[in-house]
Amino acid sequence: MIPQARLIRFPIEIRGRRYINFGKNLTTGKGCRIEAYPYQRRDCIISFGNNIEINDYVHITGTDKVVIGDNVLMASKIYISDSNHGSYKGDTNDTNPESLARKRKVSWSTVIIEDNVWIGESVSVLPGVTIGRCSIIGANSVVSHDIPPFTIAVGIPAKPVKRYDFTCGKWERIIDKNV
Repeated sequence: MIPQARLIRFPIEIRGRRYINFGKNLTTGKGCRIEAYPYQRRDCIISFGNNIEINDYVHITGTDKVVIGDNVLMASKIYISDSNHGSYKGDTNDTNPESLARKRKVSWSTVIIEDNVWIGESVSVLPGVTIGRCSIIGANSVVSHDIPPFTIAVGIPAKPVKRYDFTCGKWERIIDKNV
């Protein structure tokens, strides 16, 4: 079903397969949904790196570009999407809230998950986000803004709480002076 995969647990649902690059040695848990819906692009929309491990009930959907780097580890019940029904940026293109949700024009913004990222249980990764390499996203977090490399981020919205200090070789707490 998926060439060069290491282990695929069924059932799995794949839509728009020709717009997905699965990389090598992919492992999935059961109940995963991976969906590519091209709106403007006709090439790869979802790109997996190598040696990715995805647990149960992960839902990844792309309409323009979702890039997942090498050696990414995902827990269960994660949602990753580069798109929304409507636009909510606070500009003149915003969607009228009285319009029917299913008829709202789809908007999108690239999602990038860099190499060696660990995403915890029940995390949502929203459009336009980059998660920097070697970062950790804590369980139940909502990633709505970029997360720098070598960072642990938690919460709703996810905020950096620790950064790896290469000088002393340990995770150091980030002190938020605004709290």
